[in-house]
Amino acid sequence: MNVTQSSVNDPERNEFAMGWKVLLAGVLGVACGASPIPFNVIGFTVEPLIEEFGWTRTQILFPITIFGIIASLLAPFFGSLADKYGVRKVALYSLLAFGLSFAAISFTPTAQVTSTLYIYYALWVVVGLIGIGSTPVSWSRAINLWFYKNRGLALGILLLGTSLAAIVVPKLAVWGIENYGWRAMFAIVAALPLFVALPLGYFLFREPRPEERPKAILSDSGNLTGVTLGTALKDYRFWLIWLSIAVIATAFGGAFINLPTMLGDRGLDAQTAASVMGVLGIGILSGRIITGALLDRFWQGFVAFPLLCLPAISCYVLLGDSITFPLAALAAFLLGFAAGAESDLIAYLTGRYFGMANYGKIYGMLYMPFGFFSALSPIIYASVRDNMGSYDPILSVAIFGFVIGGGLLLFLGRYPDSFPETDPSPTETLATEPS
Repeated sequence: MNVTQSSVNDPERNEFAMGWKVLLAGVLGVACGASPIPFNVIGFTVEPLIEEFGWTRTQILFPITIFGIIASLLAPFFGSLADKYGVRKVALYSLLAFGLSFAAISFTPTAQVTSTLYIYYALWVVVGLIGIGSTPVSWSRAINLWFYKNRGLALGILLLGTSLAAIVVPKLAVWGIENYGWRAMFAIVAALPLFVALPLGYFLFREPRPEERPKAILSDSGNLTGVTLGTALKDYRFWLIWLSIAVIATAFGGAFINLPTMLGDRGLDAQTAASVMGVLGIGILSGRIITGALLDRFWQGFVAFPLLCLPAISCYVLLGDSITFPLAALAAFLLGFAAGAESDLIAYLTGRYFGMANYGKIYGMLYMPFGFFSALSPIIYASVRDNMGSYDPILSVAIFGFVIGGGLLLFLGRYPDSFPETDPSPTETLATEPS
């Protein structure tokens, strides 16, 4: 990217003119990465796996818990790698590894092999071990370094990738299962990271060079500013954000993953459920853009609380034994809108409350409850359904979870006016290598 020195130093520089190529690559990277794809696929494997193996819903959805827990525990490690060696290498290598490991699930043995269930779980373990670097933990670091004045909107656009995944992947998964079987579906979906996001990321994605960074995130000597991870862990605001994310993720993850089954229980077929999931993706897309734009103009508490309460309405609508398509679409849209808002908030609040010097490590720690409880939640929902015959009891609990989780962010207080300077890493030049 050719940028003149005068334009780099211009405080009113056009951030989107400078960073749009990186943002485009990031959107596709997020869309095709390990954050949205597994969650958009596994709900449609329930019926085929019950038919072939006779497994329970809890057993079938347990892999997403395995994946999510492993990925969330490794998020701080991958974040620190991005801080030290640069997001480009971490994101692209992880994208390649995720695509290959996700495709490998298609090699799950048939029912005649007695250990099939454990082999299936083991394949998901591999996805969790090597895929987390392809999530927003990595991509958002670069966007935070390119944008400051329009950071909220840029992060909202970046995380539109999960919206694109929610719109495209369920339809692709259903088509793959209906035409080629559930095993082939994993290989078909894996083509997205391998043949769409990876080539584009290779040519377009990079962090800004030091002279291309916004002045607001730099010290007088040109180094990134921000607190250390240890300092963040001693800050009550870190733990308020952490707890809010944990509560919201627990309420949301199971509702999202179990939504196709939930809709099937209420009389909607698989194609209609996939259409509803597409509406959820539109909700996520809307939540990303609107939340990002609002965060650039208003304090986060005024934005976060009302938006994170929207899924409580969704849970209320989903209660009962039957549902019409319009009501299902409304519930999905509101659920998606809040999901878009929450993901925006994690990345935005990390940069605004703790700075950029150790962004990857701190974001990784805040991504941990998101990944962990989003992965645990589907099993909670499925277990309630298996044991009580209905999702209504857990949906009733989730109504309160969304309100409480959103309310916690009202206690964070104003953004810090400044951060301490952090000495540059000896490997900092690796982080700014040209694409």
